[in-house]
Amino acid sequence: MHLNPYGMDAVNLAADLANRRPADAEELAERCRAAGLVLEKPATAADLRRVGATLDAWEKVVDTTGERERADLANRMLADSTAHPRLTDHAGDGWHLHYRDDGLSLGALLASLIAVGTALHLVGRGMHRLRRCAVPECAEIFADTSRTGRQRYCSHRCANRDAVRRHRARTPAPGARNGAPAKRC
Repeated sequence: MHLNPYGMDAVNLAADLANRRPADAEELAERCRAAGLVLEKPATAADLRRVGATLDAWEKVVDTTGERERADLANRMLADSTAHPRLTDHAGDGWHLHYRDDGLSLGALLASLIAVGTALHLVGRGMHRLRRCAVPECAEIFADTSRTGRQRYCSHRCANRDAVRRHRARTPAPGARNGAPAKRC
């Protein structure tokens, strides 16, 4: 069985690209290759612009809180970037589905992968499982792929930082007397 690349991998790639936008077309191509995409054409400045517009639209999906609005924004992305599903064996690696036309530029390909991957992630895992980190000073986007669906942080580092902050807020400082806070340097 050949699994299609539109699910979790596409959403994680979108988060990676949104959290650290590529500076140029070559960086975009390198990061796509590192994510496992086979590039049929060289990346161009037009691809970089298209990916930037796609990521702008995608971040609106991430940042909205209402399920209906999130669905409407994701549907708009799907309408703008996908085609009828089709069976393909373009690389001789087995039959699988594409939700896009063949021969697309990298920018158009990523728009399709991100739109379909996001839709599959939201309906398959839950409409709430795409968000920004709960640490106020961290704006990283992540796709919650945890078993329980309760992931709040982009990384263990942010989770630990927030746990330490909460612990310090409820623990009196050493040397505090009669409920008066101790002086900290």
